[in-house]
Amino acid sequence: QVQLVESGGGLVQAGDSLRLSCAASGGTFSRRGMGWFRQPQGNEREFVATISGGGASKVYADSVKGRFTISRDNTKNTVYLQMNSLKPEDTAVYYCAARNEYLASDSLRDYNYWGQGTQVTVSS
Repeated sequence: QVQLVESGGGLVQAGDSLRLSCAASGGTFSRRGMGWFRQPQGNEREFVATISGGGASKVYADSVKGRFTISRDNTKNTVYLQMNSLKPEDTAVYYCAARNEYLASDSLRDYNYWGQGTQVTVSS
């Protein structure tokens, strides 16, 4: 069983930066594609970014491309989401997710494990 614990959320102003972390335990982390998703209040969960097991393949949602960077440290079993130039529309609960597959994926249904989420609020 894989457990995921996100951290790093908070309240910031537009234009600020935040770095989210997701620590994984259980299983072989480097064999898992990982993803970040977010769910604004009252809306559906949406894809943000994904990274393959070795870190070579990364995909981003158009809404965050050029502002957000996903990375991973397989020695620490941790995946990160660096968020720069934050906008009010980035406000959401951010979730980390893990696959039972190596490849990255932008589809929610491809993920087998989810963290509890961390709130990111961007004020204007």
